[in-house]
Order: sequence, then structure tokens, then C-alpha cells
Amino acid sequence: MAGDAVDGAVARAVEDAEHLARAVEIAARNVAEGGGPFGALVRLGGRDVGAGGNRVTRDNDPTAHAEVVAIRAACAALGTFSLAGATLYSSCEPCPMCLTASLWARVDRVVYAADRHDAARGGFDDLAFYEMLARDRSTWAVPVEHVVTAGAVRPFEAWLGARSRVEY
Repeated sequence: MAGDAVDGAVARAVEDAEHLARAVEIAARNVAEGGGPFGALVRLGGRDVGAGGNRVTRDNDPTAHAEVVAIRAACAALGTFSLAGATLYSSCEPCPMCLTASLWARVDRVVYAADRHDAARGGFDDLAFYEMLARDRSTWAVPVEHVVTAGAVRPFEAWLGARSRVEY
């Protein structure tokens, strides 16, 4: 029994290393093609279902991080918004936006190679954003303010009453 668990853990580590190496290769190729140094791939059921490199500057889209591009590609290929059962492999620790996108996509696992400190050394804000999010909002440089607005919950009431809504 214990030997089977060890064998399974070793096999998983080998598989993770293989897919992380591919994510790193996507990132390196993306740099060579004028993009940012990030790559990601989504695997489900033993196959690749989405991959992507950072396209922020190429597409003038601050949300076009590698993980988001890979999640979008996987969802489009599968025709669903849920990636339950999938693993997201990333060349670098996902920034807060990408981590949250992974949660919204319902992936089962996120596995990464480089970390937020490596990204910071490369000139990226991941570490600073993680640190900022750990502080009280009143200390943030960009105000995030709640303004009480009449009817603000009306869309949620409509959602709850909609028979055609798709739960997520």
C-alpha cells in the first residue's frame, strides 16, 4: 500500500516536471516571438486542451497573461467554462489575477516553476501585487470604494429568478 502511494507520487512528480518544462518552453518561445516571459498549458484527461503565452504587449491587453490565454483556449476547445478535473501548468507562479482566473475556471490543480520572487527580479509586479493584496485596502495606492447605490442588487435578484441561468 505505502509503496503504491510512493510510486504514484513519484510518477506525478515526473509528469509535473515534464509539463512544467513544456510551459517553460512556451514562455521562452514567446519571448523569442516578442511576447512576455510566461507560458502555460492546461491538461485534462491526459491531454493538452489549451496553451498560451503572455500576449499583454502584443495584443495591448493587460489581461492576456499566459494562464488566462491558456484557460480561454481550453474552454473554447472544450466548449465549457468549467475546467474541473484539469491541471494548469505555468512557467511562473500565477499572479493574483491568474490565480483567481484558475479558481473561476474550477481547475483542480495549479502547478508552477519559477515563483513571484523570480518574476520580481525580471521586472514584473506579481510580488508587489501579492503584498498589496495582503494589506488593508485603505493603504492601497489605488482606491477601491464601495458606493451604496439604489437598485444595486437588482441584477442578482433577476439572476436568481431566471429559469435559464447556468449555475457556475
